[in-house]
Amino acid sequence: MPPPSLTAANDRVAAASAANGHAGPDARRRAGKGKKVHPLPADGAAMGDGASGGERLAGGRRPMDWLSPAGVAGILRRHPLPVLFACGLLLFMGVEYTIPMVPAAAPPLDLGFHATAAMHAGIAARPWLNSLLAALNTVFVAMQAAYILWAVLAEQRPRAAIATLMMFTCRGLLGCSTQLPLPAEFLGSGMDFPVGNVSFFLFYSGHVAGAVIASIDMRHVGRRRLAVLYDTLNLLQFVRLLACRGHYTIDLAVGVGAGLLFDMLAGWYLDSKNVDSGDNRCCSSCQKALVSQKLTS
Repeated sequence: MPPPSLTAANDRVAAASAANGHAGPDARRRAGKGKKVHPLPADGAAMGDGASGGERLAGGRRPMDWLSPAGVAGILRRHPLPVLFACGLLLFMGVEYTIPMVPAAAPPLDLGFHATAAMHAGIAARPWLNSLLAALNTVFVAMQAAYILWAVLAEQRPRAAIATLMMFTCRGLLGCSTQLPLPAEFLGSGMDFPVGNVSFFLFYSGHVAGAVIASIDMRHVGRRRLAVLYDTLNLLQFVRLLACRGHYTIDLAVGVGAGLLFDMLAGWYLDSKNVDSGDNRCCSSCQKALVSQKLTS
């Protein structure tokens, strides 16, 4: 046990650090490794009133001090992204409440279709090009499936596979709940996945979501160059699906979000099973089953 004098000195240092707005070791550990901790302002500093007392909240903050000019300036300086989204909220509130609604008998308005009108005309005039692009897109889908299967079977990392199962199940539920009309200018091909000109759900794009899941998994294990390759191919797939009217823009955009969401949910699931979140290998019960199977065989 340290002597009382040393304990008292440590207490005085900790109190002084707290008064000056510096986070202690425990606070830094709670904030997480590599995360930046914004120190609290000293008494009366950045409050906009020059006072040094009065009512305070937990952590030494005054009530509503972020509404002062200095507080607003600090928010603009430290958190520009939320400020940008706040401006976006105000902008699109005005757009939403004044934009003309699409009549019931009119086709959906899709800006992605307008942006790819020239590409659509060129592909429509060349059926061989439509089939070639569809075949290449099917190869990319096979690449996604091959990687995800390799990760779970050969490397025993089930995160991408679990995310994919979640994603396609949710896609099926949403696709059955709301069936969007097929775009009038759709360019079908027997070479496109699913092969054979069969029916499919428009909302949301499983092509895009699967590629996002595979790309994120590559980044989890440090395969950044391969992830960049998949992201590039996914972008080309995005443009091709718009040009061929295989999906609406909203289908593709939500596909990106779905890939991000279900990778996160799969990570939460594995964390709940006490699987190392940095490795995401099979849980202990799965490992025991694999070992016992090898021993019996």
